[in-house]
Amino acid sequence: MNDITGKRTTLRYAEAEGFVYCQKETIERIKSNTLPKGDLFEVAKAAALLGAKKTSDLIPHCHPVPIDSFSIQFEIMEDKNAVRITTQAKSIGKTGIEMEALTGVTVATLVIYDLLKPIDKSLEISNVRLLEKKGGKTDKQITKFAEGSTAKILVCSDSCFDGKKEDGSGKIIAELLTNESVQVLEIKIVPDEPKEIEQTILNWTKEKIDIIITTGGTGLGPRDNTTDTIKPMFDKEIPGIAETMRSFGQDRTPFAMLSRSVAGSIGKTIIIVVPGSSNGARESLTAILPAVFHAKKMMRGEGH
Repeated sequence: MNDITGKRTTLRYAEAEGFVYCQKETIERIKSNTLPKGDLFEVAKAAALLGAKKTSDLIPHCHPVPIDSFSIQFEIMEDKNAVRITTQAKSIGKTGIEMEALTGVTVATLVIYDLLKPIDKSLEISNVRLLEKKGGKTDKQITKFAEGSTAKILVCSDSCFDGKKEDGSGKIIAELLTNESVQVLEIKIVPDEPKEIEQTILNWTKEKIDIIITTGGTGLGPRDNTTDTIKPMFDKEIPGIAETMRSFGQDRTPFAMLSRSVAGSIGKTIIIVVPGSSNGARESLTAILPAVFHAKKMMRGEGH
């Protein structure tokens, strides 16, 4: 099974459909509810619910997911001599719920086939497919926020600046941003000196960069100056970003609560201060990308 421990918990949605084709006479029997095995749709509905709940037992690589909502509809299509089945599934979790929606449809078509086969030998199950999927990193409504944005990365570290240690977090941040179609214009390394940090941030905000991410200096050490330097510079603080990063990190390490990460805006530029460790930087960005770029639209006065 794929490792999904690095994924965010988000609202997931999927909708699927399938068809059972039959004879015209069969459609009339369905409408009059005179079938030899009882109520067609009630039995198929119950089976679809049971099938959706058993998806991870039936399909080896599927993760068990909570099904927070599941609905099913049946439509008699007289012009096509068919029964159309649609399902909608919702879950708040780390992975998609499309397989549950598809399994529900498939089981329903099989039950309909089983209940109709005594009176119709021409039955055909066809066109089982996914209609829509929302949630997670593949959600187009979210992924489009970051496209075409520009970014600069500031590494605040005495040891990296002195050449005693190679920068890891800055490169990781650049890779994550690039994967979201963000243009990374520069990675700069400065010592943990408030004046240098402040001046670099001021210069970059004048360039109207969409997002500036700093890494390092968020801890409790005597040279951890980044948070204390940048926080007073904000025009507006955005506490939800830092809360999300810490919450995501806390699920993976008990030390995330010690991070003093902050986020805010200066003019039309978003500033995000993340930890200097490679894991801390990766987890922080994973928690907020690409949704954080929705702030661009809000800052332009375009609302949600």
